[in-house]
Amino acid sequence: MTAGNNGASKPEDDDPFGYLYADGQAAGAQAPGQGGYGYPGPAAQPGVPRTSYNQVRAVGERQYGQQQVPQQQGGYGYPPQQAYGQPAQQYNRPNPQYAAPETYPGGAAHGQPPAQGGHGGGTGRGGPNTKALLIAAVAVVAVVLIGIGAALLTGDDGDKDDKNNEASSSQGPAGEVEESKKPEKKPKETQKPVELPKQDAATLTLGGPATVESSIEGAQGGNGAYVTGFNHVGSSVTWRAEMKSDGEYRLAVRYAVPAKDADATLTVNGKKNSQPIGLKNFIKSSDPEWEKNWQTTWAPVTLQTGQNEIKLSCETGNQCEVILDWVEVTQATS
Repeated sequence: MTAGNNGASKPEDDDPFGYLYADGQAAGAQAPGQGGYGYPGPAAQPGVPRTSYNQVRAVGERQYGQQQVPQQQGGYGYPPQQAYGQPAQQYNRPNPQYAAPETYPGGAAHGQPPAQGGHGGGTGRGGPNTKALLIAAVAVVAVVLIGIGAALLTGDDGDKDDKNNEASSSQGPAGEVEESKKPEKKPKETQKPVELPKQDAATLTLGGPATVESSIEGAQGGNGAYVTGFNHVGSSVTWRAEMKSDGEYRLAVRYAVPAKDADATLTVNGKKNSQPIGLKNFIKSSDPEWEKNWQTTWAPVTLQTGQNEIKLSCETGNQCEVILDWVEVTQATS
């Protein structure tokens, strides 16, 4: 068998970077020229067997849409060797393995990159659209103002509806308006007459020979009692009447006479009237029986608020043949 072909590389060339070191160069190491590790080998010749299968292309060697630039010979991961005295290679050139898409077939025209929006709010896809944000903010404010106006208008309409409902409630069938009921006039309460004092003569303070009896019929006092013996000078009945207000009143007296006239002296609060109170036979009776001659008379008096002393007495000059039933204060009439 024929020994296998190990290619053009020698043992000292096993280290692809040996040519970079002094000891490698002393041992005769040279930069690989026939497709060392990571580098392409020589082109195949017709009839000549291939000596190496290591045909891997270097990273970035293949380019699209651009003219192929031969890769400078250099070690793996290192820049190619520069001749002494030559200017250093510029490393800020575009790296071919990062070719932009526009360099591909069918890319952007003239090889110019597409425009991109910056952060300053341009028209590109990446930046915010300040005009759209401003329009949106204005729209939100407008919606809020419209809502407030609608709420105010709705409130006014609600008040109008309430008033319309109140008005419609007063309407009868078929839209007829019912007349509001007039308030019924309450009947005026008739003022109760002021209760004025009235008292049986038999309960009054008696003076002189005056006394109480109940033998004659027709008396209206309690148990038919009345005052008799009044026809003697010095006889009297005194009444202390309680009044609620000052004013002009009448003093009414119920009495009986034996079919002839009589009179008595009237004293009010210590003051004697200029005229005696008349106890006349007003019914013009001719029957001297006492029970058939009961009648009433009155005399004007001026009374004060509180207690008033009213006195009927038989004085000299009076005709006092009379019996007394009761006394009462009444309203004076004009």
